[in-house]
Amino acid sequence: MTWITLSLLSAIFLGIYDITKKQAVRDNAVAPVLLLSVITAALIWTPWVVLSEWYPNWLPFELLRVENIGWREHGLLCAKSILVGCSWTCALFALKHLPISIAPPIRATSPLWTVLIAVMFFGERPVPLQWAGISVILIAFLFFSRVGKAEGIHFHRNGWVGLMVIATLLGSISAIYDKYLLQTAGLSAATVQAWFSIYLVPVMCPLCLRWCVYERQLKKFQWRTSIPLIAVSLLIADFLYFTAIGEPGALISIISPVRRTAIIISFIAGVAYMGEKNWRGKAVCIAGIIVGVFLVALAAR
Repeated sequence: MTWITLSLLSAIFLGIYDITKKQAVRDNAVAPVLLLSVITAALIWTPWVVLSEWYPNWLPFELLRVENIGWREHGLLCAKSILVGCSWTCALFALKHLPISIAPPIRATSPLWTVLIAVMFFGERPVPLQWAGISVILIAFLFFSRVGKAEGIHFHRNGWVGLMVIATLLGSISAIYDKYLLQTAGLSAATVQAWFSIYLVPVMCPLCLRWCVYERQLKKFQWRTSIPLIAVSLLIADFLYFTAIGEPGALISIISPVRRTAIIISFIAGVAYMGEKNWRGKAVCIAGIIVGVFLVALAAR
C-alpha cells in the first residue's frame, strides 16, 4: 500500500471521526462524551504498553512498540495531553452548536495558524507561494462567514465560531509540539500516541466531575455507540498517517493537505444525512480552503 493510499485512507477515517463527534454531542452533554471517548482510546493502547514492557516478542508490528521512557519524557507527554485536551474540549463544545458543514472546515485552516505561529515565534519568513495559500484560505474563510450569515451564524461575534478558532489554534500548536516530540525528543509515534491517550483520561476528569456536580440535571447525557467510535476512528486515522510518513519517499508536504480533504466527507454527510443548507456556497468555500492548504504545503517542500 503506497503512502498516498495510506494518506487518503487516513483522510477517510478523519472524516468519519468528525461525523461521529457530531452524532455523539448532538443534544448531548459534552463532558461525559469526551471522557468516555478518551477512556476508549486509553483502553485500546494500554495492552500495547503492557506487551511492550513485559512481552515485547508478542507484538505483531514494531510500529506498535511503546518505548520505556523516563520522567522527563512522561512530563512532555503530560503537557501534550493538556494541550490536546483543551483543544478537543473547545472543538466539541463548538461542534455541538455549529453545523458539521461549517465546523470542520474551520479546523481545516490549521496550516494557516501553523505558518503564522512559525512567523511570530520562530522567525520564519513565508515564501510567495505560502503567502498565496494564506490569502486563498483567508478569502475562503471570509466567504464562509458570509454563507454562515444565511444560517444566522455571524462569524465575527459568534462565540462557538470563536471557540472553534481557539481549538484550531491549539491544534496547530500541538502539531508543532508533535514535531518536537518526534524529532527533537526522539520519541516514537506509538509512544506519543499511547501515553498521551492514557494521560488524557485524568485531564478530562475535572470537566466531567464538574458536569456531575453542577450540570447533570440540566445537560442530560445519553450513551451512543458513536462515542467509542470517536476514539477508534481517530486512532486508525493517526496510525495510517504515521505509517504513511514512514514509507520510503513519502512527502509530508503532500500527506498533510491530503488529510485535510477529510472535510469533504463530513460536508457530504452534513448535506446528505443531516439536512444542512446552503451547500453550494459552502462547497465553493471548502474548495478554496483545500486549494489554500495545498499551496501552503507545497511551498514547504
